[in-house]
Amino acid sequence: MFGISKRVVGVVFGVLALAFVVGSILLFTPQGQRNPQGKTVLTVNGRAVSELELARARQSDPFLSTNPQGLLKNLLEIDFANRFVTTTALLQDTARIRVSGGELKKELDSIRERFGLQRKEDYDRFLTQVGYTDSQLRGELRDQIRINKRVEEIQKKAEPTEEEMRLYFELNRERYRNEERVLARQIVLDDKATAEKVYAQATAPGADFAALAKAHSKLNAEQGGALGAEAGKSEPGPVTRVVFPNAVAEAVFKLRDGQVTKPIEAGGRFYIVKVEKYLPASDATFEEVKDRVREDAKQVKARGALEAYLEQLRAKANVKVAEGTEFRYENPVVAKVNEAEIHLADVTQQAFANPQTLQLLQQGLGEIVVGFFLAQSLEQLIQREVIVQAAKELGQPFFGAKTDIATQAQQWKTREIAVTDAEVRKYYDSNPARFTIPASARVQAVSFKKEDRAKAEAFRAAALKGGKLEDLVKANGGTLQDYGTANPNTLPPVPNRLVFLTRGSFPKGPLGEVSEVVKLEDGSFQVLIVNDRKAEVLRPFEEVKEEARQMLLATRRAEAAQKWVEERLKAAKVENNLQKVLATLTPKEEPKREESGSGSSAPQGQPNQGPSNR
Repeated sequence: MFGISKRVVGVVFGVLALAFVVGSILLFTPQGQRNPQGKTVLTVNGRAVSELELARARQSDPFLSTNPQGLLKNLLEIDFANRFVTTTALLQDTARIRVSGGELKKELDSIRERFGLQRKEDYDRFLTQVGYTDSQLRGELRDQIRINKRVEEIQKKAEPTEEEMRLYFELNRERYRNEERVLARQIVLDDKATAEKVYAQATAPGADFAALAKAHSKLNAEQGGALGAEAGKSEPGPVTRVVFPNAVAEAVFKLRDGQVTKPIEAGGRFYIVKVEKYLPASDATFEEVKDRVREDAKQVKARGALEAYLEQLRAKANVKVAEGTEFRYENPVVAKVNEAEIHLADVTQQAFANPQTLQLLQQGLGEIVVGFFLAQSLEQLIQREVIVQAAKELGQPFFGAKTDIATQAQQWKTREIAVTDAEVRKYYDSNPARFTIPASARVQAVSFKKEDRAKAEAFRAAALKGGKLEDLVKANGGTLQDYGTANPNTLPPVPNRLVFLTRGSFPKGPLGEVSEVVKLEDGSFQVLIVNDRKAEVLRPFEEVKEEARQMLLATRRAEAAQKWVEERLKAAKVENNLQKVLATLTPKEEPKREESGSGSSAPQGQPNQGPSNR
């Protein structure tokens, strides 16, 4: 809403997500024991990582498996190394958490059920296929359970304070508004004739709707049809749209005090509803929604706690790379915002978390990732850091992950922006498409082969006379496709043009409107059956007034927030050294070898390897 993508929240916890699924990643690829095997490549907090263990982890990485080259390869190596170290530190931190035999059995049974491995021979065959022993699988599952327990522990402690909850409520008042409601009674009947008769009685002068409900209604009769009534009582309580079938709700919420709906069919029954009092949408007080606010704020605070936990793990990780190894563990600073540093791994983590990244790499388009996603990700992180720093000057108890804090700061700066009724009306008049219910129709298409035009014509003639559609389709050698209720631009081009872009309707028969025989682009033929055609409807202003107000308000606040962010960016001291860092990581071309010379030339310009200062 305010220019900071909520996706960043997922990116921030990209490493945590990896940790959650590390067991699954390792589970379905050939793995070995965790005990060091062969040459030690590095140590993480004193724990040795062998060459074989690292190779297997690399083999499991979907990005490295795309066989990247040049700069992209170096970037992916750095990203992989930082994820591997963080995951290793996370597993070390959770290693002493107790896992019971029952907990382990539950997870193992879940895997067996998911993959149909109830028989021992199927389970053993599965383990062989993934290169595991039963003991190794159980070890991976224990790790996952431990991580889950650690996360639950962190989340449980993340309890928002009263001050934080009140701030969250103030910044998100619209989320906690009371919906429009009604005090209403209903009479539910099984047939139309009875419904029409009872409706006439209910709308007669002096009619007692509650008494009629007691006498006739199939639901709530003992309470006089009262909706939302307390047990044993007959006075209606406030109810929202959700208590009614959709068609009934649409009619009910157009009524005002004392009005009664005509009988409305829904789900095979007929509803007559009397609105005793209409209650418009209104602001809720903090005390009314305190429990909801607490739960929402707790989720936000939990994200901040998890983010802080992972950052602490990364910061405290003591990594030593063995001499002579090709393992790359470095994390240069690519930008500064005032005194705060942004490291390369922060940027790669966000860029590579983009769902499009892996697809581009698999298509051999890694240069797009380096040229666009990396720069874009860094700009987002710089902007976020600028806002987080500015948030400290606002004197409010902002909380959560950095992205949450940035969002809250922008909400705070724009909280007093309001719009007038005249502005809302102008917005409604200028944006009719946003408040229009699109045209719709139930569409069925009967298709025929290229050589079957005569059969298509015969089907059309029969359809105009009536009969069972499926039988007519079968008798004439057609194929039936039911598109259901469709809107403009949701059908294939030809049916869409005929149903929604051509004036008028088709000839009507017992089965509905029947189109002419239409020749499609591939030479085949088609006949359309159309029912329940409805024209587009512009919803009245009074009906959507509040919706329009919120749309306009969101637009105005977003514009104001962006303006504030731009001002803060101009005032901040920002150093963006991404291109310089990328230049140092770009391998230089190997010098040409002499045709008559002997020996070989070593690659030049390889980046320095070794631990970073971070």
